[in-house]
Amino acid sequence: MRRLFCLLLALSTPCAFAEADRVRVLKGERKLQILAGDTVLHEFGIALGGRPLGHKQQEGDQRTPEGRYTLDYRKADSAYYKALHISYPEARDVAQAKATGVSPGGLIMIHGQRNGFGWLAPLVQRFDWTDGCIGLRNEDMDVVWQVVEDGTPIDLLP
Repeated sequence: MRRLFCLLLALSTPCAFAEADRVRVLKGERKLQILAGDTVLHEFGIALGGRPLGHKQQEGDQRTPEGRYTLDYRKADSAYYKALHISYPEARDVAQAKATGVSPGGLIMIHGQRNGFGWLAPLVQRFDWTDGCIGLRNEDMDVVWQVVEDGTPIDLLP
């Protein structure tokens, strides 16, 4: 449907959301990239959780998972400005957590600012303030929301 919309919108203009085929998060650089093949279409600064280093191990550890996942659904009525869900935990995460007797946690999202507080983004985005999610400015989240379809793979790198 989006591809058809792009075609109708502008036959002579490239349409980024028809081309986007992957999202990449560079945790150490605090960047989220939207890619088409090896071409970076968009790049945004991000905030992570309070303990961002390493792969998420359990609920409440304030870490963002690492590895390949899927952006499997979107939530327009989130407590934060728009949200795309990351498919964590997957079977390997559940098994790892079970082996250590903990809950893997869940509800890891890419989202904007807490509703009503978008105006604070210039300050808030200087800090890691999420509980393991990927936080964006609302303006950046609008772009991600438009150009990334459900089912898009996401690579979360250290």
